[in-house]
Amino acid sequence: MAVTLGSTRLVSSGRLAGQRVGVVANPASVDQQLVHVVDRLRAAPGVTLAAIFGPQHGFRSDLQDNMIESPHGHDCLRRVPVYSLYSETREPTAEMLAGLDVLVIDLQDIGARIYTYVYTMANCLRACARHGVPVIVCDRPNPIGGVEVEGEALVHGFESFVGQFPIPMRHGMTIGELAQLFNEHFALGAELEVVPMEGWRRDLFADEAGAPWVMPSPNIPTLDSAVVYPGTVLLEGTLSSEGRGTTRPFELVGAPWVAGDAFVARLAAHDLPGVVFRPVVFEPTFQKHARTTCGGCQIHVTDRRSFRPVVTGVAVIEELRRADPSAFAWRPPPYEYEHRLQPIDILAGSPRLREAIDGGASAASIAASWHDDEAGFRALRAPFLLYD
Repeated sequence: MAVTLGSTRLVSSGRLAGQRVGVVANPASVDQQLVHVVDRLRAAPGVTLAAIFGPQHGFRSDLQDNMIESPHGHDCLRRVPVYSLYSETREPTAEMLAGLDVLVIDLQDIGARIYTYVYTMANCLRACARHGVPVIVCDRPNPIGGVEVEGEALVHGFESFVGQFPIPMRHGMTIGELAQLFNEHFALGAELEVVPMEGWRRDLFADEAGAPWVMPSPNIPTLDSAVVYPGTVLLEGTLSSEGRGTTRPFELVGAPWVAGDAFVARLAAHDLPGVVFRPVVFEPTFQKHARTTCGGCQIHVTDRRSFRPVVTGVAVIEELRRADPSAFAWRPPPYEYEHRLQPIDILAGSPRLREAIDGGASAASIAASWHDDEAGFRALRAPFLLYD
């Protein structure tokens, strides 16, 4: 089936005629015809495209590595300023918003708490509330579905640019639903409108929804990457490789001290649903262990609906540590503008995961500890869900 995206509905409505519009977008902000939202708005009768804003990796996603700030610039074709919201500022300033009648946000989330685009959106809501600029969020599918909730909820005191609110790692919401949750429940106070999709169901993955796949960010090249990401992104909090610098980031995981066959045998013993682990040897071209041979596995998801990415990621970390406790290490700060807290703690949402793994707890027991957080969030999110 095919969905009608929020951006398509907004542009076709004609309601932005006569307005000066700013747009928060990146290369994935396209419609079913692969036409970019900026160009749709620029061509819309009576609409003045006044400014473009880019999230992490830049408006053009030309900066592949993470935690590399992008500069401000000017779009010569469209003749408007391009402001980076991953620079010396993570939210639009009064000067950037000056003269805008409305700010349109059209970003593709991938369904994990730590994906920074949703916090760029939250920061825009805060700034626009202060400066009196209305916000319209164009909704897009959650590419890994909107049914499942998984993982620990972030704990107060561990907020960062990869987690501003107490939600689980896999939240099962669209970016429009998150906008409403952030703005209303967490009281950001913006004048917000969400333009819903038509035809989307919560059980649909991206390839079932008929929306085109354009990389949401440089290290999420495929839907397969997005499906495993809510778990294997936790490896960013370790000195093991999460596959950055390979052609299958977040699917290839490992480290120089790992023997792939033994590693896979131990992972298989966890009897995790919907997944098969295949032993591999790989060599990242950049990031951790660049040009160094790593042993590990490729994660092959065989049943997306039963697969549990977060507990799978925890099992991977458990076995990476078990492979050689003297070589395994947690990544030290800084990480994503946080210079004090350990990266694994802001990724997981608290020190509990790190302390449990260091204490020898199993992935299964760690996952069992998430039950109350998951149930509480299902209840919290219910009033903000837009789709059956």
